[in-house]
Amino acid sequence: MKAERLLQVILAPVITEKATFIAESGAKPQIALRVAPDATKPEVKAAVEMLFKVEVDSVSVLNRKGKVKRSGRFVGRRKANRIAYVSLKQGQELDFTEVN
Repeated sequence: MKAERLLQVILAPVITEKATFIAESGAKPQIALRVAPDATKPEVKAAVEMLFKVEVDSVSVLNRKGKVKRSGRFVGRRKANRIAYVSLKQGQELDFTEVN
């Protein structure tokens, strides 16, 4: 996989109560990341290993549909997201402040 494509796969970390709970609990640390809509599991794994210099154990991907919202008589829809839950190998830790 090309480095240019891998740099476009990861969009942002997900910072929610659920993501924080998953990151702190359990034997294996898990990180929640917002990824590109067309990203595959091998691309996400390679991108995390390249950017953060950690070893990835597994990747789970979730497609979250956008919510329907109303403002008076107008109906709109929020943007759909693709979330990747990345499990790191034992002893690995991910630090967002030290990205190369």
